[in-house]
Amino acid sequence: MPIAERMIKMVEGSSMIRKMFEEGARLKAEHGEDKVFDFSLGNPDVPPPPEIKKALAELIEDATVSHGYMPNQGYPHVREKLSGFIRGEYGAEIPADHIIMTPGAAGALNDALTALINPGEEILTPCPYFVGYNQYAFNANAVVKTAETSEDFRLDFDNLEAAITERTRVLLINSPNNPTGVVYTAEELARLGDMLEKASARFGKRIYLISDEPYRKIVYDVEVPSIFQAYPHSLLVNSYSKELSLAGERIGYLAVNPAAEDARQVVAAAAVSNTMFYVNAPSLFQLAIARVLGVSVDVSIYRRRRDTLCKGLRSAGYEFVEPEGAFYLFPRTPIPDDVEFCRVLMEELILAVPGSGFGRGGHFRISYAVPDRAISGSLEGFKRAIEKVK
Repeated sequence: MPIAERMIKMVEGSSMIRKMFEEGARLKAEHGEDKVFDFSLGNPDVPPPPEIKKALAELIEDATVSHGYMPNQGYPHVREKLSGFIRGEYGAEIPADHIIMTPGAAGALNDALTALINPGEEILTPCPYFVGYNQYAFNANAVVKTAETSEDFRLDFDNLEAAITERTRVLLINSPNNPTGVVYTAEELARLGDMLEKASARFGKRIYLISDEPYRKIVYDVEVPSIFQAYPHSLLVNSYSKELSLAGERIGYLAVNPAAEDARQVVAAAAVSNTMFYVNAPSLFQLAIARVLGVSVDVSIYRRRRDTLCKGLRSAGYEFVEPEGAFYLFPRTPIPDDVEFCRVLMEELILAVPGSGFGRGGHFRISYAVPDRAISGSLEGFKRAIEKVK
């Protein structure tokens, strides 16, 4: 056996996405980059704000800046500034020593899950869900368990409550959601908190709530409510990959509510996990982030693309829930087989991701973190695809 047995399934599970990448590369080589419309990746293309570029330039020229190790949780003064920002943004007192700077949201989730979960315990998440959760659960020797949402992707509390068992350790939510763009309301979060409090008492173990919020600043006419106001036993995961278009730089953080049960132990365990996996978050970008807290990309660009795409697909006959946040659209497929319909789209040189990869078949995900010309150039192909299968 050339690789570890437990890795075989993980490799096989990634084959659909890998095949899509390979097909995309083949199509671009055959037809030209400008003739292929790739909506498969959530890779932000909106330019980073000028403030972050200015901060980086100043830091590079500053001879006093160190590029060496720092405390594994991150620079203390950076975490102090972030603590102040969270106070204003979330209305919660999260002290600096309850914050860990991480390599993006992925690093924060790996730290949190490794800290909280015993082997075989469950991570419950609403479905559809971000496919990366399977990998993070694998790292923590945990099991992902899903609860279906409603037809419009709102939380279904009957399904959630029925899915909670004595093995449930974490409820993991993602708002704004990838792939649906749904933003959970304050009322939904409060109801979640009440449900988790009762379930924790019923099973005699604390169930923690983790909110994964890398798209928090990319919203359209709605606000993302504070998870800390809904449930004390909560952890916040955030990233600057989307709101500052820094996906490749890998910088984010984990914040643990000090009111959470065993909060200090959770922080200590997550900090050790951070050390084991990554040593520390990127030094230069910790310093840069501290200078630009509250700054974000121009969300009006994503809004314009969303509106153009929604108008074009609606007129072509597609059905979908208009996203409230993030930069994804998750339409229904006009035939039950979402993988087959994505193959039909590929015939039109359009690359999309089958919804079954996110746990909800009969849909497909497209990212509008793409140039405007890709959206306008693809609309006739989307129309031809739906006409082919009707």
